[in-house]
This record gives sequence, structure tokens and C-alpha cells, in this order.
Amino acid sequence: MSGDASRNDAAPGRLTVIGLGPGGPEQMTPEARNAVARATDFFGYFPYVERLALGPHQRRHASDNREELARARAALDMAMAGREVAVVSGGDAGVFAMAAAICEAIDHGPAEWRALDIAIVPGVTAMLAVAACVGAPLGHDFCAISLSDNLKPWELIAARLRAVAGAGLVIALYNPVSRARPWQLGEAFDILRGILPARTPVVFGRAAGRPDERVAIVPLAEARSDMADMATCVIIGSPETRLIARDGRPPLVYAPRSATGAGPGSTDRPS
Repeated sequence: MSGDASRNDAAPGRLTVIGLGPGGPEQMTPEARNAVARATDFFGYFPYVERLALGPHQRRHASDNREELARARAALDMAMAGREVAVVSGGDAGVFAMAAAICEAIDHGPAEWRALDIAIVPGVTAMLAVAACVGAPLGHDFCAISLSDNLKPWELIAARLRAVAGAGLVIALYNPVSRARPWQLGEAFDILRGILPARTPVVFGRAAGRPDERVAIVPLAEARSDMADMATCVIIGSPETRLIARDGRPPLVYAPRSATGAGPGSTDRPS
């Protein structure tokens, strides 16, 4: 017994992937708060890990936003050593975030990682927070597209934009611009202006739920890339999206609960 006890082969711990919400503390779910309280070690992108108020028994392991797979592997290794590990993401961990990186690492990693206790804790993702600021723009069929071409070619992004706009879906754009690719959002708007009515509402929601929150609604004809940064989620309406003007108050944007199936060509589509 004494020989077995001296070996350093602790039972595997647990890994929890946590969505912290869009930024406001009141938008973190109770389930996420409880998962944070349980964990001993936290992996994530610097700004997300810095949101956490940790106790003396808890440690941060922050890294850059292009190191998702390395971060996932390090977290899995630590969990295998018996630690209670949390991997944190802003918004929801399963929407363009770390849950997919953890699954990918397990898929291509050592067999023993598959025996780990893995839990995914959902969070309020950016498009839901932004939509709530302006009404109900996601009240009917919609999709989410990341404009980042780090892991997929721009040609594929452009093809998907054309397809979903032509199908009449509301579009939520994540990762709209960065220093390395300031041009892509402008090109996305140009693609959409060839398909959608000029009056289509575009919602720019920056830092939804945080003190520096900023929301703007403009018609597609006036939408520009310099209206967004990486903290912005952009929601582009469909031909059926409606805008309700209100005296002294911001307009309400909503997608009607029923759809007629009228295509973009039946409205004021640009020639």
C-alpha cells in the first residue's frame, strides 16, 4: 500500500468549459458562477480570464486569442493530473469559442483524454445580448457567421453570405473586423447590398451589457466597416425585418413571427 501511495498518478480531474456571458456581471448565469467557484485553474484569452474575481486557491493561465488549441491541450493535460480545470470564453463557450477547440483537441489527442469528465456550461452569446438591446431581430429564422478568415477562406465566407441573404435569413456577424483584416466587413456589406433592400436594418452592438455599451441602427445603404470593432456584433436584417419608430425613444427592430417567403427581389433591391 505504501508503494502505491507514493506514486504520482492522481485520478483525472474535471474540465468545465464556461461561457461567461457578454461582459456584464448580471448576464453570467448562476450555473456559470457555480462552475467558476468550483474550479482551481482557469484557462482563457487574457480579457476573459481577467474578468474573474478569484480566490487565493485559484490560478489564472491566460494566453493570446490565436492560441486556442494550445490552450485546450494545456487545460486537458492539467485536468488529467487531477485538477479542477475551467476553460472560459466570453458569451457562450459553444459559439465561435473554446468548446469546439476542446472537442477538436480531444478528437485528435491521446486516447486517455476521452475518459475525462467534461462539462460545457452555456452562456448568453453576443447576438442574443445585442438583439435584446433593440427588440427582437432574431424573432424568426437567422444564422451566425464569423467573418474571421483565420480558419476558413474568405471565398467560403462570401459564398455563405450570398446564400443566407438570398434565403432571407437574418445574419449575425461575429469577429467583424480586426487590425489584420479591416476590409472584410466593408466587403461583406457590398455583397449584401447586391442582394438585400437598401433599407434593411443593420444593428451594430458593441460591448452589450457592459458600461461602455454602444448600439446603433442604420440602413444597409449607410452601413460602414468603421462602425464596428472586434467587440461588436453586427446583426443584419432580412427583407421582412421591420423597424418601429417611437417618439423620443430608439426604434424597435423585429423579425415578424410569420414569414411570407417574399424574396429580396420583391422589395427595393438595388439594381
